[in-house]
Amino acid sequence: MLVRNTICAVLICVGMAATQLVAEEGKGSVFTDAAKAGADYQYQGEYLGSAPDDENAKVGVQVIALGKGEFDLVAYIGGLPGAGWMRGDETHRGKGKIEGDKVVFKSTEPDQDGRAELKGGSLVVYDGENKKLVELTKTERKSPTLGAKPPEGAIVLFDGKNADHFENGELVEGNLLGATNCFTKEKFGDHTLHIEFRTPFMPEARGQGRGNSGVYIQERYELQVLDSFGLEGENNECGGIYSINKPAVNMCLPPLSWQTYDIDFKAAKYDGDKKVENGRVTIKHNGVVIHDNLELTHGTPGRSEEGPGDAGLFLQNHGNPVAFRNIWVVKK
Repeated sequence: MLVRNTICAVLICVGMAATQLVAEEGKGSVFTDAAKAGADYQYQGEYLGSAPDDENAKVGVQVIALGKGEFDLVAYIGGLPGAGWMRGDETHRGKGKIEGDKVVFKSTEPDQDGRAELKGGSLVVYDGENKKLVELTKTERKSPTLGAKPPEGAIVLFDGKNADHFENGELVEGNLLGATNCFTKEKFGDHTLHIEFRTPFMPEARGQGRGNSGVYIQERYELQVLDSFGLEGENNECGGIYSINKPAVNMCLPPLSWQTYDIDFKAAKYDGDKKVENGRVTIKHNGVVIHDNLELTHGTPGRSEEGPGDAGLFLQNHGNPVAFRNIWVVKK
């Protein structure tokens, strides 16, 4: 436990320099192809390791590219989000920059000099006496429902062949559906929905300008799509239902990763134009439940007002090249 506590102390002092991603004018570089995304993209991602004195004491780290060779670091004591670490568990943040062939994260505290170095897919934490405390290895998580096949009776809304099920639908990169304010021709009441999405790599953008789109359930309730990798996970960030509820845990993977939403929706009930029962939704983000039978107390802005009757799926255009694939729905 002594070594683990020392690791935590170093991560704390490295994390004292942290700042939240905030709104910033200008999008900077935008990448949809990992092969062209540059050196910063290669460093960003998730890292996982164990304390040397306790194999079960996991430490997870997310490294977030901020552009121009600068990075945020978030350390999760217990493991990565949704895999050992949950909202409210111990977290520490830090900053780093490229120095030669590595990224160096340094403490800004005058009485602390621990550091972390990232090179070749390995993140090593050192104490103030240059003693190696822990080594974390880059890992790539994938949603367990990625590529899920539609069950018997499902309506396949998009399989990469064409956008015929959508009004205003456009193919991008040959076989993906763009975020073009498109909406389905078919309307739905109670249903389950599977959809896969990919946010672009926009390292110099911040906040709502970083990989923004939205999956509007029944065109009335926005499930946010955003590059929120490494953020707190608010209701206007990835996995949040805008203005209603933040996700139980921020399950956002790094940009350019394919991610999944699996949605089980029960529509609101109306007596004429009067709502008599709120809708409810359970949502899994990358296989982890982030909203469990959540009551949808009101509609969200950006598309259609809440009201009676079935409605379609709407995919918001927010000026960023977000892409979708493998979309299917099962009516109830």
